[in-house]
Amino acid sequence: MNEIDPARRFSPEAVRKFDGPAEGDTPGGMNDVAHQVASQYRRDTMSPIMVSGVLRMVEFGLLLLSGLGVYFYYVGFFNYLAWQYPLTIAASSFLAVVLLDVTDCYQIVALMRPIANFGRVLLVWAGTFALMALTAFVMKMSEDYSRLLFGTWFVIGFVLLFGLRLVMSKLIRRWARDGRMERRAVIVGGGKAAEMLIRSVEKQPYNDIRICGIFDDRGDKRSPPIVAGYPKLGTISELIEFARIARIDMLIVSLPLTAESRVLQLLKKLWVLPVDIRLSAHSNALQFRPRAYSYIGSVPMLDIFDRPINDWDSVAKRAFDIVFSLIGIVVFSPVMLATAIAIKLDSKGPVLFHQKRHGFNNEIIEVYKFRSMYTDKADPSAKQTVTKNDPRVTRVGRFIRKTSIDELPQFFNSLLGSLSLVGPRPHAIAAQSHNLLYNEVVDGYFARHKVKPGVTGWAQINGWRGEMDTNEKIRMRTEYDLYYIENWSLLFDLRILFLTPARLLNTENAY
Repeated sequence: MNEIDPARRFSPEAVRKFDGPAEGDTPGGMNDVAHQVASQYRRDTMSPIMVSGVLRMVEFGLLLLSGLGVYFYYVGFFNYLAWQYPLTIAASSFLAVVLLDVTDCYQIVALMRPIANFGRVLLVWAGTFALMALTAFVMKMSEDYSRLLFGTWFVIGFVLLFGLRLVMSKLIRRWARDGRMERRAVIVGGGKAAEMLIRSVEKQPYNDIRICGIFDDRGDKRSPPIVAGYPKLGTISELIEFARIARIDMLIVSLPLTAESRVLQLLKKLWVLPVDIRLSAHSNALQFRPRAYSYIGSVPMLDIFDRPINDWDSVAKRAFDIVFSLIGIVVFSPVMLATAIAIKLDSKGPVLFHQKRHGFNNEIIEVYKFRSMYTDKADPSAKQTVTKNDPRVTRVGRFIRKTSIDELPQFFNSLLGSLSLVGPRPHAIAAQSHNLLYNEVVDGYFARHKVKPGVTGWAQINGWRGEMDTNEKIRMRTEYDLYYIENWSLLFDLRILFLTPARLLNTENAY
């Protein structure tokens, strides 16, 4: 990640090949070059926020263990001040990490330049000991502690801190070169504004942004096919497919605030994507206070949309899913075993029913359910919704559908990660209402897929479960799903999870 990293641009061959959509491109889909570019990016990327967060925990652990090791070496195993020493060491380790965070020592720029930040890290570590000494002096406890012990810990702790940062610097640079740690960005809008933006971003030393291309609805006369070495890969409609395949993290709209109608038109199309959307403010005449902006280096951006449930929130939600899925599997295993036996005795065919549905970011996932229909009448595509007294449903099927027992195998989906326990319910790929796909009924329907779908959700506990036989029901379910996405928290998930059994007693819409 130097000031202008040539590896971030496309090769001259790729640029020369791009001259607009090829003859064999699919109408309404991406052109071949855009598809090739999108598929080249690695899927096993790491978020810079997650990397710096893990480093915080590792450094706290290193300082704590090294302090306890020095204590055990000089004093023995809890022979003197058995709880005071460990508590002081733990508190000092935590304080050091907090001070390193406050002084921006966990920023990617700082981690990539450990030598330049040597003095800052030393000052923070020395400041931690100064505060510790001041606290002991005020509490009249300084004579109880060994100066040799803490002096030794100071040296060992700093060597570990700085040594780890030297290693991290090399790792981060390698991950950046390999494309494993980066924020992938697409420029929306071309011309001079896009060129100025790209030049400004590339001038930022050690930034983690990889520009993946430019998308613009305007023709080549108003928006040239190549801007600052990056090709225009397609239109805004094609960008949606590109962003899903390439796992784009950020869309940067390089349009002036004065182009209000065009900006709103773009946002109406793009808000369904699970990405951060930023409006470039580097060339706008209208200036806000510095706190109104987020920054890529020193390039100001106005935050329009943030990706929901990202970074540490996603870690917390995944841990939530694993814990409660395991509990659910254990608690409901007798019910699942009895249901499997009843299905086999009632009708011929497999116990489980597999159905392809839309998952996070519109990816296709396979959902497990107990089979509730006759095998020869099953409808995996869900083109025909199940209605009351539907002849396709078996006797056991009617009961398990009404009680939602047919959904219990989805605990395994949640445990494996294709579903979350709580989230918008996934619909079958070809699910229809009056011969219209759901996304044709509701404008912005695919915004439901900005998060991982769930076994239960906010719409379901508010009565919008079961048959989606009217357009109004689809709209209301989507409205509740979007409310959940915008207001997500672990407490909200917990509330939905514990309300679900009570709300399932209302079987009015479940056939």
